[in-house]
Formats: sequence, C-alpha cells, structure tokens
Amino acid sequence: MDYKTSGVDIDAGEEVVRRIKPLVRQTFTKGVVGDIGAFGAFFEVDTFEYQRPVLVSSVDGVGTKLKVAAALGKYDTVGQCLVNHCVNDILVCGAKPLYFLDYYACGKLTPDHAVAVIGGMAKACAENECALIGGETAEMPGVYDGDDFDLAGTIVGIVEKEKIVNGKSIVAGDVLLALGSTGLHTNGYSLARKIFAHRFQEFSETLGKTIGEALLAVHRSYLRIVYPMLSQFEIKGLSHITGGGLVGNTMRVVPKGLTLNIDWNAWTLPPIFEMIQREGNVPNEDMRRTFNLGIGLVIIVSKTEATRVVAHLNSINEPNWLIGTVVCA
Repeated sequence: MDYKTSGVDIDAGEEVVRRIKPLVRQTFTKGVVGDIGAFGAFFEVDTFEYQRPVLVSSVDGVGTKLKVAAALGKYDTVGQCLVNHCVNDILVCGAKPLYFLDYYACGKLTPDHAVAVIGGMAKACAENECALIGGETAEMPGVYDGDDFDLAGTIVGIVEKEKIVNGKSIVAGDVLLALGSTGLHTNGYSLARKIFAHRFQEFSETLGKTIGEALLAVHRSYLRIVYPMLSQFEIKGLSHITGGGLVGNTMRVVPKGLTLNIDWNAWTLPPIFEMIQREGNVPNEDMRRTFNLGIGLVIIVSKTEATRVVAHLNSINEPNWLIGTVVCA
C-alpha cells in the first residue's frame, strides 16, 4: 500500500499548484508580500490611506450549485461565484476587498477541474481588484465520492471606521432601492436541483438557453457599481440578498422597532424563478424565503436621497427599482 493507492495523489496536487501559479499571480496587488506556496500568506495594509482602518472579513461557500457544475462538467463559473459572493458580503458593510483565500476539497483530485475552479476565482479576484494570496487543496477520499467537491472562501477587506455602513441611521420613511441579480446567485439550489433533476441539458425556449446554463449564471459582484456611490450619496444601509431572501437579509440591517413594507409587484420576476415556482408548485412564501427573486442587492436611503441615487443609476444604465419602504413595526 502507498498513499496513491489509498486515494491521495500528491503528484496531482503539485501539478495543480504549478498550473495555477501564473493565474494567481495575475491577481496580486501592491499589498501582496511574497509569493504563493509559503505556510502563510502576507499582505501589507497601507494605513496611511485611513485614519482608523477597520478590517472586515467574511467566509462563505456556493452551496449545492457545485452539484450542477459537476453534472455539466463546467467548473470555472462556481469559482467566480464564490469570490463575488464574498465581495458583496463585505461591500454591504462599506468595505472594499483586499485579499481572498480559498478551500477546495474533493474525493479525487482531477487537475483540470481544480484549475478551472481556481482559475474562475482568479478571474473574479482580478475583476474585483482583490488579491488571491493563498488557499488549500484537499483530496479526501471517503469524505467525498466521485466528482463531488466542496468550495469555500475567506475574504478580507478594509473600511474607514466612521464610514462603516451598519443601518443605525435608518428610520421609518426611508426607501428601498433594488439592483437586479443574474439568477439564483448561490442560494436555493437544493430546491432547484430537485425540481429540474436530470434536466440540466434541456434547452428552454423561455430561458433562451439550457436549464443548466441558467442555473450556473455567475453570481454578480456589485462592487464597481456600489462602492463609488458610498462617497457620493448618504447610503444608510445595504443588503446582499442571499439565503433567507429579500426580507430576511434586509432586516439584518434595519434597527429594532422597524420593519419593511415590500411591493412585490414593483419588478418583474425573471423567467428562471417563474419556472421554478410553476414546475415545482412552490408557495409564494417559500419562494420569497429561499430565492433572491431577481433582486441581488438593496440600497436603503432617505426619500430625498433616493431621487439622486436613482438619477445616478439611470445615468450609468443600471436597472433599479423602488421596491418598498421602512415602516414602524
């Protein structure tokens, strides 16, 4: 017996590292110290840009969207989804990303699959000006079977302490402006997979693509749209719509004693969600708690500021909807 016959191929792991190094290096920003492959990753923060810098971190995964990727043999987009999801999570706190680390675990390491996943991460990191400075690739036969794999990521960003977006100034009468999603993003896939089981390759006239392609649409990053707005407008709160839906996530930033009055008819439900509800006979309440329903991020501002924000979003051709108000509970 040796390690390879027990299911772990060290040579495959070394091949993955060799192939991803040039991809990872393309994401390096001026703060990166050293190269990949060390026991720890180093990043130097330029504190001269801040009076009271605060580091903001988040860790997340992409759920069972991975099963769709494996079924279709398309592995690059889930890496992008992971990075963009994490970027959005710290963006809604007012932070910009500094660096990202990933965890890729599988039952049998297939270098082509791993390189595609990590290459997707590198692509998204570059697009978000976030350095991919380290990670872990684990081959664990017995924990994962066949083409099963898992994916998680940690992001660290920075924000001036006085500019943290925390929702504390939100009051009754403030309004909710919404930005569109690109699909399911990274939530609700256990339900969607059950509804569309064995149909991922099926072409849908309604969607204009296969069901699998629609399900694998990349989780959108809102960094380039929203981060510049933080210095231009008085934004009271931001909400990234993930598991828990529109209400569940937005209430995380709304002070006690207040609640939301949502106009569920303010936007048109994208076709993929209509298909899920119709073919799965899913109740409205469950749809609203499980999926983003076409809304990926919510901006909370005063009524007066909303006019300026909407004008700005329209000027950059960013679709947006006024979907509700903050009211007393």
